[in-house]
Amino acid sequence: MGLLLLCNGGFMLLAAVVSGIYQDGATLSITLASITTMFVGVFSMYYTRGHKKEVKQKEGYIIVTFGWIVMSISGMLPYLFSGAIPDITNAFFETVSGYTTTGASIVDDIEAMPEGILFWRSLTHWIGGMGIIVLAIAILPLLGIGGMQLFSAEAPGPSADKLHPRITDTAKRLWLIYFGYTVAETILLRIAGMSFFDAINHAMATLSTGGFSTKNASLAYWNDQPLIQYIVIFFMFLAGSNFVLSYFAFKGRFQKVIKDEEFKYYAGFVIIFTIIVALVIYFKANITDITPGYPMVLGKVESSFRHALFQIVSVITTTGFVSADFTQWTPFLTIFFFGLFFLGGSAGSTAGGIKVMRHLLIIKNGVLEFKRTLHTNAIIPVRYNNKTVKEKIVYNIIGFFVLYMLLFIIGALVLASLGLDFESAIGGSASSLGNLGPALGSLNPVSNFNSLPVLAKWWCGFLMLAGRLELFTVLILLTPYFWKRT
Repeated sequence: MGLLLLCNGGFMLLAAVVSGIYQDGATLSITLASITTMFVGVFSMYYTRGHKKEVKQKEGYIIVTFGWIVMSISGMLPYLFSGAIPDITNAFFETVSGYTTTGASIVDDIEAMPEGILFWRSLTHWIGGMGIIVLAIAILPLLGIGGMQLFSAEAPGPSADKLHPRITDTAKRLWLIYFGYTVAETILLRIAGMSFFDAINHAMATLSTGGFSTKNASLAYWNDQPLIQYIVIFFMFLAGSNFVLSYFAFKGRFQKVIKDEEFKYYAGFVIIFTIIVALVIYFKANITDITPGYPMVLGKVESSFRHALFQIVSVITTTGFVSADFTQWTPFLTIFFFGLFFLGGSAGSTAGGIKVMRHLLIIKNGVLEFKRTLHTNAIIPVRYNNKTVKEKIVYNIIGFFVLYMLLFIIGALVLASLGLDFESAIGGSASSLGNLGPALGSLNPVSNFNSLPVLAKWWCGFLMLAGRLELFTVLILLTPYFWKRT
């Protein structure tokens, strides 16, 4: 925890430097927040210096969950000290939303915030996104969480049954890829016409599949510059794919990428869903921002395709950037996109949600149940990437899915009991749990979460954290037997 706080304070200093460059008046406040955070971190490390460094499975769950909570508590200090978000509930909500890469915001006027605070806001995304990748590839397989063991054998790092020294190497390689993608997108967005400040902020939000923007209108601000949106789409797609595949691609092992079952379905879903949505938009929705420089028909075709592709990739990868309010297109598309709230990107990506891999295995297991019913004595295993999946992992994934849907229903009931209407309650619950950002009803893509009651904001914060950390990691701490001595 002390080391995490030390790192967090270091990132705050970086935000203070940006604040100083832009002379936005928040430099001293962010610096003070940084010093406070690092002081607590150093004190924690010094106080616990004599303790054993052995980390077992139980400690792993505690470190992962409380690590995110500690980061969120310290991360709200720049907001509080600068007065940008003076309310503790709102500051905590914004910070948890940042670190969990949800992107749900309570800020009414984003463009009025100091540049240093906006940069810190994007940094919380970037830190959380990379933390999730390392967590998914290196840590969760060791804890047996959510079927993540499936790709751990192929990851350039640990084995699934014991801590391995190569976890450090894994983290370094993933950091390098993540950092490289961020730099590449920043450069491309700058060339395409964004200011450098907007480019680096949106690059951090894209690669983390976070969705915080520096503009009130999100990416709709650049609807008249299609190239910017296509660049963001490309990097959202990369961020929503398994980062292990990026590692294989950079190593020249393209067959690994092409043959990966999850990636094929992930890409296929994006293509098929984009065609469906583009056709509905073109023939049914009233699109006003026709792409300039084209004849009317071609302009409408390009605009329909771009909005469809942008929103499909944004929702599937749980980035939450907005190019248009999809809830205003047609009732069919509102329900269609709500269904996509539960899809999620690939395992081992920065995306939230249930994940494509889990859906695949649940469907495969369901189909195989027909064969098992007919051939009662046959052993018919579920196969993934041409390998047999252990029964334990299949049960784990089914358990995850049931728990996810149960928590979604409970989440919606709690929000409804706190005064939200039906659409807002189910949308807010699905969006928070899936780390998506935009929702339905009063929480639609062009609104924010500031209208929520205080208790609802804390509840959504809990759902964000539970969804981001694969449910079991957080919920197991709430069980009495976890704390019993064994």
